[in-house]
Amino acid sequence: MPELTVIMPVYNGEKHLEEAINSVLNQTYTNFTLLVLNDNSSDSTPDILNRYKEQDHRVHVVTKTENQGPANLRNEGIKLAKTDLIALLDADDIALPTRFEKQINFLKSNPDVGVCGTWFTIFGDKKEKVLKHAVDHEALKIQFLNSCGIGNPTVMFRKSVLGDLQFEHQYVPAEDYGLWSQLISRTKFHNIPESLLRYRWHPGNISQTKKENLKKSEILIRKRQLIHLGIDENDTHIDSYLHAVSLKRKLPINDIKQVIKAAKTLEKLNLKHKHYHQELFKAHIDKILIRTIRNAESYNMAFFNYLKKESGYFSKMPIIDKMVIFFKSLF
Repeated sequence: MPELTVIMPVYNGEKHLEEAINSVLNQTYTNFTLLVLNDNSSDSTPDILNRYKEQDHRVHVVTKTENQGPANLRNEGIKLAKTDLIALLDADDIALPTRFEKQINFLKSNPDVGVCGTWFTIFGDKKEKVLKHAVDHEALKIQFLNSCGIGNPTVMFRKSVLGDLQFEHQYVPAEDYGLWSQLISRTKFHNIPESLLRYRWHPGNISQTKKENLKKSEILIRKRQLIHLGIDENDTHIDSYLHAVSLKRKLPINDIKQVIKAAKTLEKLNLKHKHYHQELFKAHIDKILIRTIRNAESYNMAFFNYLKKESGYFSKMPIIDKMVIFFKSLF
């Protein structure tokens, strides 16, 4: 019996689909089912899938007659999976040959970890580079306050840890950020510090075609995480709390003062709730606030004196930042 199900949604993916499927079938670990969910494609995707299904018994295909979207397709794939271990891959990406082997070995050796990702290499229309997210669980929890700390097409997870959580269609194309940011409070996460996937960047990426919804969704997802610190998403100071954990450039002076006040409140709340590792949490906020001050909308001497005498951040800033802010405040 297979012990892993690989879920791959696809919509009109003829250009890169074969390369993605081949990267799965050529893995060093072979005991899996590849479940491809065809989202009512109108190109040659069905023909490609039929050919692979006939050639390899590990390939299973579900064909939709109406477009469902990637979030709903992944949810369906998870429900259909007969294995506890599930791996995700998009139809335009490439899993490197040892990806499954290394992730399965890690999960078997670490039964307390429910979600395992890897670093990955961006290629295509962008300059090729390795994206290195945080590795350990506590650092990842804090990274999620600002952005998704795990590459969705690199993920392997235990179905049993999901409970009632699932990908939410309303957050597309940030549905992965929405799910993992909730699940990380229920189980441990880990990123293998090695690039085991090639992530193809092109104009057709859903993150490029739905940019406005991406921005709105990310804000909603960040708000939802602050609940763990006792902050209601309808709090009148919610924007200040958000800007204390996620950089907002060109803030006016008075707004920055409110963000500094909010940051101090968040540190106190975390001491009470103990949701984040306090030293890592404080270091993250310090980094965000220094960058916020560095990118202020404007400066004046009153603000410079406030930073120096009252903010608590002046002593933490590099000397070059202090000098630049001083001269900008003069003029």
